Amino acid sequence: MEAVLARMRALDERLPAQDGVAVFNRVYLTVTETLYARISHGEFPAPRRAETLSVLFAERYLRAVEADRAPACWRPLLQYRRHPGVRPLQHALAGINAHIGHDLALAVVATCRALDCEPRALEADFDQVGDTLVSLEEHIREDLMPGPDLLEVADPLTHLLGSWSLDRARDAAWSAARLLWTLRCSPDLAEEFTDSLDAGVGLVGRCLLTPAS
Repeated sequence: MEAVLARMRALDERLPAQDGVAVFNRVYLTVTETLYARISHGEFPAPRRAETLSVLFAERYLRAVEADRAPACWRPLLQYRRHPGVRPLQHALAGINAHIGHDLALAVVATCRALDCEPRALEADFDQVGDTLVSLEEHIREDLMPGPDLLEVADPLTHLLGSWSLDRARDAAWSAARLLWTLRCSPDLAEEFTDSLDAGVGLVGRCLLTPAS
């Protein structure tokens, strides 16, 4: 995990603080540092499984933001990263939406292939990784929600963001991972489902990034 943490820290140093990708990167760097500490302190029953899942998960994000053409789920954040009417909270949640809604399911399948195991063998680790993410959601909203002087602007924003839930996105990612694992012997169907998932998550991301002003 040191390698992916180093790449995230390099991004943090390189990108302007107000850049939408930088906003998400700071959030995700905090998450990954927390996961690394928990794994190092023996809080996961199978540290190798947890670390493999965490690394393969993080690498999908890093490849997306460094690619010439990112997956559809990441394009809204990349396209709106400097839009003056999009709030930092929106950038953070759009990134989390892309990463949890699309990347997490694919990372689970990649981990199963790497470790030669079924998804059910990863369920406990998946749940603990997810608990770390969910525990940070409230903190993220508190840190990035506009202040009292922007409440009039924030009202529709609060309504929009309240319709999205990291917890529900995590549950959907687990279902998607199980389905993709079932489809592993039908590559055409697996690719069709993955493309549909990518497009659907991208559509949610565009909604989350509706300019507030």
